[in-house]
Amino acid sequence: MFGLPKNDRDRRVPLPDSVALVLRQHLKDCDPVTLTLPWENPASAERVTVPLLFTTTRRGAINRRTFDGKSWRPAVVAAGITPTRATGMHALRHFYASSLLDAEESIKALASYLGHADPGFTLRVYTHLMPASEERTRRAIDDLFAASLEPGRWRPLRTRCGVERVKHLGRVS
Repeated sequence: MFGLPKNDRDRRVPLPDSVALVLRQHLKDCDPVTLTLPWENPASAERVTVPLLFTTTRRGAINRRTFDGKSWRPAVVAAGITPTRATGMHALRHFYASSLLDAEESIKALASYLGHADPGFTLRVYTHLMPASEERTRRAIDDLFAASLEPGRWRPLRTRCGVERVKHLGRVS
């Protein structure tokens, strides 16, 4: 059957150009398979027909219950990685989240992409993955004052103590 993912929530995620490029190539190599299945309930009379971009080797729908054992774990082993919880499919979700946080995406946007109703939940789960704030803080203030620190916009001054200070735009800092 077809149905919405976990918690019956539709998710919209921006499609990066790099992923679109790979998907276009995949579509050139493998034609989509049109499949009609029940919606949400196997006994339902409601049917939905969709083109599947990814299928089994027999060109059928991928079963979420068997994907890990039949597809994911064999691929992990073939890559020379020991299958563990940390290398499971769910780890991709955490990789995605940590990559976006490292790129300074907002918690609110990440929560939406992950299907979390509460950004506070996302923050509690992923706060340990947030990038160190000291460097980001330095960079933010440096960026703020970068233009005012250009050569010719400041000059050293001598104070009573003989310490050089900077005179900038009529102020001593």
